[in-house]
Amino acid sequence: MNDAIFAIGDVHGQYRYLVQALDWIAADPEAGAPIVFIGDYIDRGPDSRAVVERLMRGAPEDTDWICLQGNHDTLLPLFVSEAEDDATQTIARRWLSKAMGGMQTLASYGIDPNADRPLDDIRTEARDRVPVDHVMWLDARPRMHVTDAHVFVHAGIRPGIALDDQDPEDLIWIRRDFLDDPRDHGRLVIHGHTPADIPEHCGNRINVDGGAGYGRPIYPVLLLRGEAFLIGPRGRAAL
Repeated sequence: MNDAIFAIGDVHGQYRYLVQALDWIAADPEAGAPIVFIGDYIDRGPDSRAVVERLMRGAPEDTDWICLQGNHDTLLPLFVSEAEDDATQTIARRWLSKAMGGMQTLASYGIDPNADRPLDDIRTEARDRVPVDHVMWLDARPRMHVTDAHVFVHAGIRPGIALDDQDPEDLIWIRRDFLDDPRDHGRLVIHGHTPADIPEHCGNRINVDGGAGYGRPIYPVLLLRGEAFLIGPRGRAAL
């Protein structure tokens, strides 16, 4: 039985690096195996719209793609929602900050996110310009994918809590309580959310976020019969 599966970390609007990563996978002997995308498709990079459109088109024939939801993927749907409460307004302003990168996402949809514009004006324009199917697709992504050997999730899991009992917010936001825990989680956890210089194997987990949000290439990871490999322009390297 072929148990190969690829994982692609945070994309963050880096369409050219996404295409490059898919090309590297296509050149691997296990091409055609399922690919799990760990989430955070938008923000910071220049081409969020192109990334969403590519993933929405889906996999080539006879290939299975699983696209999980990251924390950033929840923010565009919230931004264009009709909610006007104080909490939503605060999150909307934060999303437009340099750290979060929502301004680049709006620019990819042809929206001027100039900070001097009233927030309500930007949100109104976004509702007109961002396709509803893009918003619905981002909002509908699952937050976990489980195989016999692996748990795929954007940020991580709450250690010591059964998978069925995990808080959905932890799955896309948790950081230190998960990253600093050395225990065996029962399955190898494949996650992103916390950028490294390159994907890294940490024993009980693999972090596949190689920092595309900060301009670094996207290196896929291949999981194959208990081993993990980094996929790049020269093929495989043991992770």
